Amino acid sequence: MVELPEPSSAADQLAHRVIGAAIQVHRVLGPGLLESLYEEALSVEFEHLGIPHQRQVSIPATYRNRVIGRFRCDLVADGRVLVEIKAATGIANVHVAQVITYLKLLNLELGLLLNFNRPTLAQGIRRVIPGSSGVSPSPAWRL
Repeated sequence: MVELPEPSSAADQLAHRVIGAAIQVHRVLGPGLLESLYEEALSVEFEHLGIPHQRQVSIPATYRNRVIGRFRCDLVADGRVLVEIKAATGIANVHVAQVITYLKLLNLELGLLLNFNRPTLAQGIRRVIPGSSGVSPSPAWRL
């Protein structure tokens, strides 16, 4: 088994705050809405909790040192934790690959893939770190 590098304790602590905020949003709104609505609500919750963040962060894709296009990730919390929001029947490998790509392009150490289309948000949380497979072997989140 390949040992994956763990993110800093500051990034992990921030991730726990982000997860708490997302759980609060899910408790109020429940599953079944559009991703954009969860993003907006999570941004409001971040503001309420004093979590600095950016929305719809533009990520340049380069090839041979030329920008060939741009991606947009949903949220970056405090310049440390990438937050990608889904409202899907499940998290697919392509969703994890997307987060890994964003983490590498932004040079971030931790990503959270949050699927709000679950009965409880805890069932829809994936902690993603860059590495051999990108997915942390630990539980989705730890308290």
